[in-house]
Amino acid sequence: MFGVLDLLLFYITFESCLIPMFLIIGIWGSRERKVHAAMMFFLYTLLGSLFMLFAILIMYSAIGSTDFQILSLTEISKVRQNILWLGIFLSLAVKTPMIPFHLWLPEAHVEAPVGGSVILAGVLLKLATYGFLRVCLPILPEASYYFTPLIYTMATVGIIYSSFTTLRQIDLKKIIAYSSIGHMSIGLLGIFSNTIQGIEGAILLSIAHGIVSPALFICVGILYDRYHTRLIKYYRGLVISMPLFAIFFFIFTLANMATPLTANFIGEFLTFTGSFQKNSILTAISATSMVLVAGYSIWLYNRICFGNESMYLIKAKDLTRREVFLLLPLVFLTFLLGIYPNIILDLIHYSSSTLLYNN
Repeated sequence: MFGVLDLLLFYITFESCLIPMFLIIGIWGSRERKVHAAMMFFLYTLLGSLFMLFAILIMYSAIGSTDFQILSLTEISKVRQNILWLGIFLSLAVKTPMIPFHLWLPEAHVEAPVGGSVILAGVLLKLATYGFLRVCLPILPEASYYFTPLIYTMATVGIIYSSFTTLRQIDLKKIIAYSSIGHMSIGLLGIFSNTIQGIEGAILLSIAHGIVSPALFICVGILYDRYHTRLIKYYRGLVISMPLFAIFFFIFTLANMATPLTANFIGEFLTFTGSFQKNSILTAISATSMVLVAGYSIWLYNRICFGNESMYLIKAKDLTRREVFLLLPLVFLTFLLGIYPNIILDLIHYSSSTLLYNN
């Protein structure tokens, strides 16, 4: 999907991701509701993508081509742009996911195996971000500018809502799933800020989230593999019996909070810098999520790792060599992109400048 240059092939590859993910959740899920979660994921995303298919058919009937370059150079009337943009937006909003199209994500994450959650958080949630950058901004620039207030309002509501919802969750996977909704909404602020800082920050934040969020799901999978529960109330004092796990979990918790020297910090900083130039009031409201994210992240880590050892759990062995080697590359990439983000930014300077010029 990231390599195609035709809108119809973009749609085909965009939708083909549903099949393997549906099988991963429905067959290898860990609990009884796995079939329900797989069906919810499939129906939500399939129904949303039908609007994109209608928009593509309208473009092809009017222009005669679905090539990205031809579509970006073709002038489309404002009214038709608005209609096409809404169709594509509904499909991408479900995949992001934006509030109120988010209900499938917590269910899918909770029921999916560790590998399914890693693919879902690291790859599938980035398809919508790429779709906004690849389709909405260059092909429908006037409609993107027209609907920017809608995007900013929905993203701000999503950031605040997901942060407060995360505070009251008792399932470890649901905490990470709802935090993902907030982080992807922050990326949308940058994408539609119409600034180089915002667009590049959104891309970097998406990459950083694709590293940190899977790492957190792997950490939760390690706990589930040993104790067979994801409910927070059963965990306490793991730093005593699993000190190496506590160190890795601490690093990824800080990264999820966008602490300096991590890639998430650079991405959020650039994103808020760009979006503040577009709408300072909504950006200031959205920035309060930094306090809320720190609140639930610190509470989660403190509840799991510190305190007296839980009476419900027997002592388990610490991380194995395989699990350490699985997490070490993610730690390295998190700090590498946080200390030297130009590895990514230098590659996208020209692309974002061209996109902004065309818009």
